This record gives sequence, C-alpha cells and structure tokens, in this order.
Amino acid sequence: MSRRPRVLVLSAAIGQGHDGAARELVRRLDRRGVSAHVLDWTDLLPTWGRRALRDLYAPSVHHTPALFDRIFTDLEHPRRPASVVTARLITVAEEPVLEAARDVDAVVTTYPLAGQTLGALRADGRLDVPALTYLTDPAAHRLWCHPGLDEHLTVTDATAADGARYGVALRSVGPLCAPRFSRPMPVATRGRVRAELGVPDDAPLALLVSGSLGMGEVEKAVDALGRHPRAWSVVACGRNTKLRARLADRERVVTLGWRDDVPELMAAADVLVHNAGGLSFTEALVAGLPAVTYRPIPGHGRANAAVLDEAGIAPWLHGPEELVAAIDRFGARPLRRRPPRPWWTEERDASAVVARYAGALAEPALSAAG
Repeated sequence: MSRRPRVLVLSAAIGQGHDGAARELVRRLDRRGVSAHVLDWTDLLPTWGRRALRDLYAPSVHHTPALFDRIFTDLEHPRRPASVVTARLITVAEEPVLEAARDVDAVVTTYPLAGQTLGALRADGRLDVPALTYLTDPAAHRLWCHPGLDEHLTVTDATAADGARYGVALRSVGPLCAPRFSRPMPVATRGRVRAELGVPDDAPLALLVSGSLGMGEVEKAVDALGRHPRAWSVVACGRNTKLRARLADRERVVTLGWRDDVPELMAAADVLVHNAGGLSFTEALVAGLPAVTYRPIPGHGRANAAVLDEAGIAPWLHGPEELVAAIDRFGARPLRRRPPRPWWTEERDASAVVARYAGALAEPALSAAG
C-alpha cells in the first residue's frame, strides 16, 4: 500500500490567527487523505530571535504604536535596519526548515517570515518539494510575497489584487475557519446566549474583538459605543486579564476571557467591531456577521483596514458618531442571517490546492465548510 502524501505546515504562535488557519488546514488535509502536521517556525530560531518576535509584539503595539508602525513600513524596504535584522532571522531558519521538511511532499506556511525562508530555499534549489504560503492578513506585504514560492493563496479577491503590486500571482481560495462558523445556527441560539450574558433580547449588540492578546484602543471603542442610548458591548478580551479588569462594572458592557463558543457569540451579536482584520474578522465573514473596523492597531491593522474598506468588505469608521450610526444600521437585522457574500472566486479551498501539490491522487469533494 502506498503511503499517504505528507505536508509540513509552518505557523507561528504570535496571536492566534496564524495557528488557527494552520490547524484548520491540517484538519481539511486529513479529510483529503493527506498527512499533515504543524511546526512553529519561531521554534527554529535562536532564543533572541524567538523572544523578539513573540514577546515584543504585543508590548510594542500597546506602548509604542508609532514605533511599531514605523517598523511595519520599514519592512517594505530591504535595506532598512528592521529589514536587515528580519532577513537574518529568515536566513538562520533555512537549515532547520530543510531538516524539518525531509520526507514531506509539500510545505505550506501561514506566517510571512516562514514564507520568506521557503521562497529563498526554493529559489536556490535547496528545497526540492513545492512550497506555498497562505496569507492570513487582508492586506499583502513584501514579507508575504516571494517569487520563489510555488503559490500564494489568499482569503479574498481584494487581498489577491492588493498583492499584485509585488509582482507575484495570488489566488483567492477562501477562509480557513472551523466549519462551525458556516453552519446555520438555530434561531433560539440568539436569545439563549443573550440571556446568559444578561443582554436584553431587543438591544443592539456589538461584539468587540482585538485578538487573543486584547490589543489596541479597546477602551476608546467601548466609550464610543457607550454614546449609543441602547447598545450593549460584549468585549472579547482574550487572554488580556488587565483589559478585562479595566472594563469591569461598566454600564451595558459584558467582558469575556478566552472563549470557545465564538460562533454562538456571533449569532447573538448584530455587528462585529474589530481593530486588526485577524482570525475573528475572517470567522465573522464566514458566519455572515457584518463587520466594521474601528481604531485599528498600527502597522498591519491599518493596512488591513484600508484594503477591507476599499473593497467594501468592512467599512473603516473614523469617529464615535460613525460607530454609533453603524450600530443603528446593523442593529435591526433579521434573526436568520443572510448567507455571507462570496468574496473569493476559487471553487476549491486551500486544502485542495495543497493536496494537489503534495501529489494526492484522490481529492474528495470538500467545501470550505466541510
């Protein structure tokens, strides 16, 4: 009996967006008869590099947003200091990636710096199996794109169009979200979840998300929503216990820690308010929950906001009045949500593309919800 095709998926434990997409890709590949496993690319780095990427990300967004924004911009230019340091990390990871990729049939990544490593290895002929990247951000960036990669996969047509400026072809293949987000939710779920949260059934409800680390100007967003005479805010604070404590006891505000029932929370909400364009936004896109961007975090948050706004996927709101108006616009939706608009064009999802490159002989029919 021939062995199953094998795929290595490189991710990074920086927030949950990269890991979440990687886990879902592995699940879908398994259903296609492909053996896949996830490896954290940052684990292949020396200690100083691993700590710089993992430990400085959230503090820099919180405390030095202007510096973080500058670094993000400088990374678009290969000769600037931030790019020089990043290039060193990308190169250091090459040999460990080659070792990890032994005996696999394809490698795919959901993290941009890992994609640069793979692209370089493919370009110089040292990696002899196909290498792909899957952009988890709505906005492309130089670090997401490398001409040596066999494929650049994206969630939406808007991201594919945005990435064309880097001289590579991108394909929109839809989201990598758990199937629970696309399954129809019973009408009773809305009332049940609201009752558990203490939210009146007829009140407009905004679900505020800021990633697993609770980053950005979340309190200012809550203050802006508080100007609405009836609206409630459910704030997903993730693992940021300090943020949850600061928001405690506010009127018409419910704070939550890390939760596994996000599809149910989205069923109870009228609109998603996000600040980064990360995994929760993509999940809302699949669930058919309207989304708006408010006070996006610097760097990739603002870049994502611009792409989503220009494409008409999620408006970028610029003041409390606009946010209050959005609550009024979305707060009277029917209980049964309309199916989400297909912002992507491929008939098959990312796992089908990866499976083909891995040489899978059989590709069972599998939708993005499967």
